[in-house]
Amino acid sequence: MSSGTGGAYWEGKALPSVFKHELLRRYIPPFGGMTSKQAHDQRVVYLDGYAGEGRYENGDPGSAEIALRVASYYRARGLNLSCFFVEQQPKSFERLQQVVAGYAARGVDARAHLGGVDDVLDDVVHRATGVPLFLFLDPCGLCLPLDRLVDVLARRRPAKRPATELLMNFSMMAVRRLGGHVTSPKSNERSLERFDAVCGGRWWRDFFTGDHDATDAAEAVAAEYARRLHMRTGMFVQSVPVASAPHRKPVYHLVFATHSPYGLWVFGDQAARARSAWWETLELEEEHQDPDALFSATSILRPDPAVVEKEAVPAMAANLERLLRRGRSVKLVDHTLELFGSYYGQVTEPVARKAVKYLHSAGKTPSTGVGDRVRELVVQPAHR
Repeated sequence: MSSGTGGAYWEGKALPSVFKHELLRRYIPPFGGMTSKQAHDQRVVYLDGYAGEGRYENGDPGSAEIALRVASYYRARGLNLSCFFVEQQPKSFERLQQVVAGYAARGVDARAHLGGVDDVLDDVVHRATGVPLFLFLDPCGLCLPLDRLVDVLARRRPAKRPATELLMNFSMMAVRRLGGHVTSPKSNERSLERFDAVCGGRWWRDFFTGDHDATDAAEAVAAEYARRLHMRTGMFVQSVPVASAPHRKPVYHLVFATHSPYGLWVFGDQAARARSAWWETLELEEEHQDPDALFSATSILRPDPAVVEKEAVPAMAANLERLLRRGRSVKLVDHTLELFGSYYGQVTEPVARKAVKYLHSAGKTPSTGVGDRVRELVVQPAHR
């Protein structure tokens, strides 16, 4: 828990955390399953750099306990998820340590560290030599400097195998707040310079000069940050906005980075499933607050999943048809972003199979979309 998160934060899970934790809960298991064979001892290293208390007061798991539960599940199946948790607030650390100790007593390889993530990052990276590494960085304020991340992701862990992946909270509240300082005569230059380091330069300030709308400027900064992370690491990078309610400004973006097309595919699928859980939680909260209401606002605002899928299938089929015009077969997992397009993170992977079947029914590919895991499907161009 970084500065700015009070004790009330741990009373219960807010909606942005519902999406984030659901995504984390869903993604860590396939990451371990996909990558553990890259290490001779089937070990995967996991770092939660801003772990907080580990568990909410109502008993819901925080990010730390989510990972610990996965580690416990995998331990029984011969996979070792070696977990490192970092927290800099002493009171939160005490509670975190209790949670971690409970799982460690059951044989889970887990330890907690009091301090900042930068204090232990080098040691964790060293311990991950030869094994997959997953970094979860979820500060309530600013994250590590971009140069520091690039050093780990591009210099020390540049290879595709063993896998290295990152899921990071890029605070939009901080971007908007600091953006207001750029042209203010009472600006806090130290804070601006710290964000310069986070962004890897002063470039972000340009978005808040002139007549730019502050919300549009903040979104532009998030997009440019993701682009620069991609350019400097060579990784696939996706940035997912997370809000506290429909049509609200994003509280943060979850920035995901991976060297693997499989990681990119699975992350998009799990993001779509986590988004569905976010909507369901929102509707349940409304029903709890007003049990006598005939219908909830969420039921009106939520996009109908069936309608979204109905729109996505022909759109994705058209994307696939464009790929096939090159005259070569297409393995779906190698073209995730081109295939899903704007529906990446919005629809689940079975929709990709339906897109193949749609294209086949139109006579534009001999491939039927039957058999194999969806991501492994190889689609052939139409016979000439």
